[in-house]
Amino acid sequence: MVWLSAALGFALLILAGDSLVKGAVNLSLRLGIPALIVSLTVVAFGTSAPELIIAINAVIEGVPSLAMGNIVGSNTANILLVLGLPAIFATLDSSEHDTKKAYLAMMVATCLFTGLAFLGVFVWQSGLILLVLLVYILGDTLRDAQRHSDERTENTDMHPSLTLEAKPQMHWWKIAIYLTLGIIGLPLGAHILVESASHIARLFGVSEAIIGLTLVALGTSLPELATTITAALRRQADVALGNVIGSNMFNLLAIMGLSTLVGTVPVDNTFLTFDLWVMLSASLLLIPFVFFKWNITRRFGLGLTALYLFYVTLVVM
Repeated sequence: MVWLSAALGFALLILAGDSLVKGAVNLSLRLGIPALIVSLTVVAFGTSAPELIIAINAVIEGVPSLAMGNIVGSNTANILLVLGLPAIFATLDSSEHDTKKAYLAMMVATCLFTGLAFLGVFVWQSGLILLVLLVYILGDTLRDAQRHSDERTENTDMHPSLTLEAKPQMHWWKIAIYLTLGIIGLPLGAHILVESASHIARLFGVSEAIIGLTLVALGTSLPELATTITAALRRQADVALGNVIGSNMFNLLAIMGLSTLVGTVPVDNTFLTFDLWVMLSASLLLIPFVFFKWNITRRFGLGLTALYLFYVTLVVM
């Protein structure tokens, strides 16, 4: 029965990811906003919802290390696996998309999070700092969206990544349905899959610490993976990159920030000596794709995926 539930959760993630991508891309067309900006906000929020739910519940239930492991592990998985695995099936063409500003914002969030972690514990004051940065980044993103909206034209060349799945005149109610199904379906599917996978892991005697950094982190990153695979197959690299960058920022700033409002989150020494540095190093690996416009080809996809598998092996061992 538990295996059937896991399969159901995975199927729900795939369908919801497809729905969210359709809704987000068509929303960007109707508003005259680049798909990258929509993916940095709507898509990123929807795919990060499982991490938020699990982190807050973990703090409330007295297992804050699970929340910390979920955030750090998810961000590492987002870059190495969520970008790597889809690239094996379809090249992510990043040469036509400018993600420098969003990437730099993600790196600022990553460095700030890492610096606060070395204080030994996340309290409400540090959480407030993270939330203030999030508000500033979202405000700046909305200003960009308004500027692009003012420059709106009927020419779909504004969205060079869009495919025939994007319909500039799609009815608002259809867009709302796609977005709603995606935002609801993704966390629901992740919840079903993580619960099933956690039960399976405990049957084999795996510790909660390892579950947090690997199984839960991987499970809550499945929405990003489902969305990115869909975007890659639809040749929408801006949605794929924006989803990962936006989700990582949301994980670091919003999830930890909100989690500290319900309790403190102590930082285990293993995060300070290993896992945080892996997350930071993984983030730096995106520099060639962001600044030098390298495409994420199958070769890079295999390399990123192999690095993630190596990381998981080290954690488990």
